[in-house]
Amino acid sequence: MNLKLQWSLKSFDELTNYELYELLRLRNEVFVIEQKCVFLDQDNKDQKCHHLLGIDNGSLMAYTRIVPPGLSYEYPSIGRVVVSPAGRGKSYGNELMRMSIQFLEDLYGLSAIRIGAQLYLRAFYESFGFEQSSEIYDEDGIDHIEMTRLPASGEL
Repeated sequence: MNLKLQWSLKSFDELTNYELYELLRLRNEVFVIEQKCVFLDQDNKDQKCHHLLGIDNGSLMAYTRIVPPGLSYEYPSIGRVVVSPAGRGKSYGNELMRMSIQFLEDLYGLSAIRIGAQLYLRAFYESFGFEQSSEIYDEDGIDHIEMTRLPASGEL
């Protein structure tokens, strides 16, 4: 696989102060400022998650947090999926999801993966094998759906 970004997966305790600042800044830049969504991003789950950082030339361009099973859903999850505005149009989002799924499976084995997705991104997540598994619900003023991706075997 020809990667465009340099990837690093770290537990919360392994993050440097600089990395933590950068990932929180990026999440706030997109989820709070750009999407005009006032919510408390720091939800006390970060400390129990792994954090996937996609770096280009020393700048954070893409990020997800890998959530263990039982913390948000019965299954492991990929959350806070974000690409920097400076990195859009470069297929970083596709690379981010491929790497997130790969690292999640490395951590937790083959398993179903559940996500809470913004409704307008349904087709994007479907391209990675996710299927809608809930009705539409409002989260912080934005329509969301739960989506589930079954393991390659198709069995739970």
